Amino acid sequence: MQHIPAELRSWLYASGSLTQQLTDLADGKFMVQPVKEHFQRLNFIDAKWMKMPYQHTSWVRESYLYGCEEQPWVKAKSIFPILSLQQRARIFKHIGTKPIGFFLFQRTNPACERRVIWLEDGWTRQSCYTWHGCKFIVQETFLQSFEQYLQKQHSAG
Repeated sequence: MQHIPAELRSWLYASGSLTQQLTDLADGKFMVQPVKEHFQRLNFIDAKWMKMPYQHTSWVRESYLYGCEEQPWVKAKSIFPILSLQQRARIFKHIGTKPIGFFLFQRTNPACERRVIWLEDGWTRQSCYTWHGCKFIVQETFLQSFEQYLQKQHSAG
């Protein structure tokens, strides 16, 4: 079992907008770089978590989140079941390089269930949001470059 580094723990369990938290850490700098947007069937675990039919089609957005450095800090993946995209969450399909958090936390505090897991790329938090009756998953993997930045900040501070 991997051990969660102390400096990452607060990031993995923080509530609220990761977009805002990264922007604050990077002195106002933040950028989303979409990598891939595609349709895919829900896997069993995600379908069960969202209480959706297994193999239900979802729209997936994969992107990198950047702070004030050249290397990305977070690898993000959002999973929107088609049922949610037929409701208010349809806006997320057309946001381009805007962060999901900008819309998700605008005048609202959505219900959130959270899991923290280790994936190949690093420590990951998966959040199942219920936003205006729509359920979807936002997965954020904190990359090695982010851990290194936090360590640098900690030793300088």
